[in-house]
Amino acid sequence: MGAYILRRLLLMIPTLLGIMAVSFLVIQFAPGGPVEQAIARMSGMNVEALSRITGTVEGDFAGQSGIDTSGPTAAGSQPTAYRGARGLSPQFIAQIERQFGFDKPPLERFGMMLWNYIRFDFGRSYYRDISVIDLIVEKMPVSISLGLWMMLISYGISIPLGIAKAVRDGSRFDVWTSGVIIVGYAIPGFLFAILLIILFAGGSFWSIFPLRGLTSANFHTLPFHMQILDYLWHLVLPIAAMALGAFATTTLLTKNSFLDEIRKQYVMTARAKGLTERRVLYRHVFRNAMLIIIAGFPGAFIGAFFGGSLLIETIFSLDGLGLLGFESVLNRDYPVVFATLYIFSLAGLVIGLISDLTYMWIDPRIDFEAREV
Repeated sequence: MGAYILRRLLLMIPTLLGIMAVSFLVIQFAPGGPVEQAIARMSGMNVEALSRITGTVEGDFAGQSGIDTSGPTAAGSQPTAYRGARGLSPQFIAQIERQFGFDKPPLERFGMMLWNYIRFDFGRSYYRDISVIDLIVEKMPVSISLGLWMMLISYGISIPLGIAKAVRDGSRFDVWTSGVIIVGYAIPGFLFAILLIILFAGGSFWSIFPLRGLTSANFHTLPFHMQILDYLWHLVLPIAAMALGAFATTTLLTKNSFLDEIRKQYVMTARAKGLTERRVLYRHVFRNAMLIIIAGFPGAFIGAFFGGSLLIETIFSLDGLGLLGFESVLNRDYPVVFATLYIFSLAGLVIGLISDLTYMWIDPRIDFEAREV
């Protein structure tokens, strides 16, 4: 067991290195990096602000190198501070590149990033005056709320329903629940979210549930029990929209897994020995059938915790990690992009290891350590 865990932990190093290297390489060819974004923002500022910024920077360079930055003036006119027509100076652009660290070769920047990430030093956001780790911690409660509640509700309903469908395979209950599940699976989560808003959040019919955020404006003034109810009330629509697809997938996966186990020879032998159907189902079938459910848990958890909540967070104005990652990619806020990628890649690898250990705990016959690497 110890040797297997050590091998898995050591394999995480080249895996993380490969993920970060490929992502860093792709970023190098992506147009519109942070320097271009900053230049575009500076160029789009009002004349007074742009003149103040460029004037200060160019004045510093002029004082150091003796460069005349006053610019040409027409005959008989007074010198003007406006530089918008001439664009930003090369010196100012060079200072922006130094600010973002793009004055160094790509290989050196990649090496510095890896060294910092080993120490969990993710730097500061390019466009927000806050460290990346503080920014992630600030957004994490929203994503934790969505991810954990979605997983609890989805698995809490899907597994019992899948078992019931497997036991009643071919019955009317199985048929009509399958119809509901297939419809739910076919509807995208974001489309269902919009439907819920139209129906229940004041869109066109009823105004029952809140539309924005996870808490009300007067949340801190409410009694404790009312705060809990207010929090749960805000979660109803986002969780319902997120759990729809996962609910359908997990239910059908559970049913098919149990059906496959129920038809095996050892189940017929257990029944022939006089064991009750309940004992056969939960003592023998359950442990084997749940292996495939456990195998899919890490991916489902990471997807629900981060990527799966992106559109839902946007639609319901929930400021979580999904929305943060999306906005960071659009704004080319690379420290935030790489930090979230690094953290969730590491979390996925660790959860995958935990999943394998859970395999061995549920079924001692499984021995990963005996396999050749």
